[in-house]
Amino acid sequence: MSRSDGRKSNELRPVKITPGYVDYPEGSVLIEMGKTRVLCAVSVENQVPKWLVGQNQGWLTAEYAMLPRATHTRSPRETTPSARSQEIRRLIGRSLRAAVDLRVIGERTINIDCDVLQADGGTRTAAITGAFVAVSIALDKMIQIKQASPRALKTAVAAVSVGIVGGELLLDLNYPEDSRAEVDFNVVMTGEGNFVEVQGTGEAATYSRAQMNQLLDLASGGIKELLAIQHKILLDARI
Repeated sequence: MSRSDGRKSNELRPVKITPGYVDYPEGSVLIEMGKTRVLCAVSVENQVPKWLVGQNQGWLTAEYAMLPRATHTRSPRETTPSARSQEIRRLIGRSLRAAVDLRVIGERTINIDCDVLQADGGTRTAAITGAFVAVSIALDKMIQIKQASPRALKTAVAAVSVGIVGGELLLDLNYPEDSRAEVDFNVVMTGEGNFVEVQGTGEAATYSRAQMNQLLDLASGGIKELLAIQHKILLDARI
């Protein structure tokens, strides 16, 4: 099968991560994966939810939204998060909590805001991959001013989509591919190669155990590439 953008079946879209994209948050990046663009901003608050007060540990939470004209047609601005946005917020939060030791940041909350500027498939996985870099930048600042232990960052985290389109296994689906996928997976992994989350759905067909294993292997290869890109960005930013 020939992909619309000429990529091989196991090839990521071009990835660009720009740290410090906005000035005011403790950490920020713009991540671009093909035509998908997500702004990830991290804010640190010196408080925690009521149920954590007095336990001398922190919290990490995330929000996710799409700008009204992030897609081909305008969508109403969300004043109340949709079920989809709520689900993605929870996914981003779970994914990044796997990367941070919340016991060593004091009673502080790390808030991650992920805003989709333009959507062309894989917005949730791009948000997770970009948010990790933004969180790393924020944690480095916290460590420098002794608000967090140097052990606060436990591991790297990145995510990618894979799927079966026209009977072929593909990495990093763009929107035309995602909309035609018989099977669609979102995979989140750590720097050690452990899974944080696997979301796998038979959109228009079932899939076998062998196909599932192949999809996870395909995702693992793509995530290794993303982890290397994250690492280089953070080294260049002297994190």
